[in-house]
Amino acid sequence: MWVATQDLPRSAAHPFYTRLNQILDRADFDTYVEVLCQRFYADEVGRPGLPPGRYFRMLLLGYFEGLDSERAIAWRAADSLSVRSFLGLELHEVPPDHSTVSRTRRLIDIETHQAVFTWVLQRLADENLVKGKTIGIDATTLEANAALRSIVRRDTGESYEEFLTRLAQASGIDTPTREDLARIDRKRKHKGSNDDWQHPHDPDAKITKMKDGRTHLAHKAEHAVDLETGAVVAVTVQDADEGDTTTSIETLIDAAEKIETVVSDGEGLEEVVGDKGYHSNQALVDLEAVGVRSYISEPDRGRRNWKKHPEARDPVYRNRRRIRAERGKRLLRQRGERLERPFAHLYETGRMRRVHLRGHVNILKRVLLHACALNLGLLMRTLCGVGTPRSLQGCAAALLDALRSLRLPEVLWTLIAIICRPSAGLGDRLARRDDRRLHVSGRTVFTTGC
Repeated sequence: MWVATQDLPRSAAHPFYTRLNQILDRADFDTYVEVLCQRFYADEVGRPGLPPGRYFRMLLLGYFEGLDSERAIAWRAADSLSVRSFLGLELHEVPPDHSTVSRTRRLIDIETHQAVFTWVLQRLADENLVKGKTIGIDATTLEANAALRSIVRRDTGESYEEFLTRLAQASGIDTPTREDLARIDRKRKHKGSNDDWQHPHDPDAKITKMKDGRTHLAHKAEHAVDLETGAVVAVTVQDADEGDTTTSIETLIDAAEKIETVVSDGEGLEEVVGDKGYHSNQALVDLEAVGVRSYISEPDRGRRNWKKHPEARDPVYRNRRRIRAERGKRLLRQRGERLERPFAHLYETGRMRRVHLRGHVNILKRVLLHACALNLGLLMRTLCGVGTPRSLQGCAAALLDALRSLRLPEVLWTLIAIICRPSAGLGDRLARRDDRRLHVSGRTVFTTGC
């Protein structure tokens, strides 16, 4: 007994992914990325490579499915029929291995990933979801794929324990115990300086304090978000030990360039909103010099003396006056909503708080595609009412609860089952009456209400 794979019904496709593929196909996503990545593929040399469209879709799954590693993405592609349909895999095809995804990511350069991010941003701009006038900026720390106990000295290459042993022997302890080493280390100052220590396999990881108060090797991800729509317009990954006023320069330049690229009829970046970490004399002077108004929260520094920095007085006072006005208060409230929410979606539910890659370039590639998926979710939410596959399941559950309160004829229950069956088994749940399950095999119909 056997059934040909081409004769099997294609009802396993998820309606969210089906609709997303329709949007990508309408904009010729696969043709665009194939032309963009053509120089990275050799003709008739070695085994067939991973198609660019499939590679980028697999990294988009990291956000939509909440998968933090490429191993988990490859496993999910092998396990889920709906994901296989989104990737364009037939039932008899073997999904790409995680090593293939990893090698493809290393071969395709960061400029290509930036171009794909800009392409997705252009799709949002076509739907009027990128205004580009008021930008909020904020940063968060990502735990590195490196252990703090493995750091070595930059000058000698010694491990931390070897370095403490040498200090103990220099102080007169020939064979120091662990208690001796701990006592010596407890009295030292600046013992975790990034100027003296680095990780041998990830030099970009820096010793820093995380949001929860723990000390780890980490990286810093910084976002620029359109406060009017919530679209992420720029993402950078930088050293975790650098201050916000230093890293914001690169992020704002990147955001201004992308806004100028995708928004043709706008006037460009006009306003920047940030928290207290971005407030400094030089930062406000630089923003005013390029014609950008600042709405940056001011920390309590007491009475200011402007004798050493007279040029910063007026920009600081104008920023203070703006944040105290009604518009400034409203923008600062929007900053808490439109900036903190993408961080939660990308790094908490999107599972990128701890990275499984090393080096800023590799991490930025993953974060860029993660942000692309978030922007596509915003586009889907605008067009269809849902932004993730899991939110579609929530809408299906709400619809089920609403319909259960109605006394519908048997014909309507059957019709609802046919329409809603692809949505997380909703058809089976709706068709179950008097402990009887109705099995309906119908074609996939995407409805914006579910």
